[in-house]
Amino acid sequence: MSNDNKKRTRFAPSPTGYLHIGGARTALFNWLYARHYGGKFILRIEDTDQERSTEESTRAIFDAMTWLGLNWDEGPHYQAERIEKYKEAVRRLLDAGKAFRCDCTPDALEEKRKKALAEGRKPKYDGTCREKNLEWKPGSVVRFRTPQIGMTTVNDLIKGIISFNNEELDDLIVERSDGYPTYNFAVVVDDAEMGITHVIRGDDHLNNTPRQILLYEALGYEVPKFAHVPMILGSDKARLSKRHGATSVMAYREMGYLPEALVNYLVRLGWSYGDQEIFSLDELIRYFSLESVGRSAAVFNPEKLLWLNQHYIKEGDTDRLADLLCPFLKDLDLRVTDKALVKNVVGDLKTRSKTLVEMAESGAFYFRDSVEYDPKSAEQFLDREGRASLNAILEELPALSDYTKEGVENMLRTIAEKRTLKLKNVIQPLRVTLTGKTVSPGIDQVMITLGKEKVIARIKSALEFSKAE
Repeated sequence: MSNDNKKRTRFAPSPTGYLHIGGARTALFNWLYARHYGGKFILRIEDTDQERSTEESTRAIFDAMTWLGLNWDEGPHYQAERIEKYKEAVRRLLDAGKAFRCDCTPDALEEKRKKALAEGRKPKYDGTCREKNLEWKPGSVVRFRTPQIGMTTVNDLIKGIISFNNEELDDLIVERSDGYPTYNFAVVVDDAEMGITHVIRGDDHLNNTPRQILLYEALGYEVPKFAHVPMILGSDKARLSKRHGATSVMAYREMGYLPEALVNYLVRLGWSYGDQEIFSLDELIRYFSLESVGRSAAVFNPEKLLWLNQHYIKEGDTDRLADLLCPFLKDLDLRVTDKALVKNVVGDLKTRSKTLVEMAESGAFYFRDSVEYDPKSAEQFLDREGRASLNAILEELPALSDYTKEGVENMLRTIAEKRTLKLKNVIQPLRVTLTGKTVSPGIDQVMITLGKEKVIARIKSALEFSKAE
């Protein structure tokens, strides 16, 4: 691993909504690149859109990044607090003749746009105010005097060399009429002043890059290296949206996913290391490189994410999973007072659960005061034969001194043999009695986790229930 600590990356979301999957992957790639090289990862909040930016969205972004483990080394920096820096940079461009004021009204610009489209021309700004040398007045904006000849070349670390014809670029606005900078301008000033060496972002920003390179050069800044990551598509190859499932990072936490599963999945959306699918965080930091990021769009596969989540639950630390499970149990209005019981439940269910929501729902019976019987299961197994088996267990169980998995299993086997029944004909009535369902972890394990007193109480309740039926 290189020890080049000069590499500096950033993640710069706009706080106008929750952190979505695409943004999280961009943040992750920047974080991994910085960590791989021992560099710095900077967080910047691009909140110059005062109408749409909210404190709630900012907090949601912090929460999502913290949950994913994407800690930042500097920041968060807020663009709204840096307005004077942008104004000073605008003045520099104006003083150098590299920008000009424009007083074209939105209506006039819209008319010109429509006319250009009708005539088959590109609807770019026509330079009306370029040579007027206008002074500031209410409603005027500042435009960058974009070079009209030559080419601007982007040497993209993922996509390769891409050239843009400067005459295709218009004189973009750098300062709006309200005095706030536009995105393309603020991002250049920020990245330059924050010493960002590598701009890793979605390829929907690629068309902004030549404009930004020209701004870097006009302001005398060193141009960073760019890497544009292909977008994420849904299974129908359309851009990922809500119709393909959850797109908010925190929605996955609410659905019972583990952050390490989402991190592992996101990094594999467009990046690979041989045929390896499952990575520890240390491995991701060690192996990550931009050279291994693909050029084509990645397809989001919810089943693959679910498979990874199941793996991480199965392999997860029981104590940690117990802590994570508690809120999901409480969401089901279950009283969770015995942490040891929660740990035992996790032990019973971790190899069988794809999400923490599923684990909570399938393990709810451990915590309820009374069992909710599935009607069909009760009808099938709490019949006359089932009650006879339960009565036999009730006779043997109180005196059972070896209350272990082996001891319980031997007791049930002996009861089946005495009654010349198959073991399942003893176990299934007991399973419905203890869990309300026909599917559960091993019945011996369920009995150990519940404890002898609860098991006896539930058998008595089932006998009362079936008698009443």
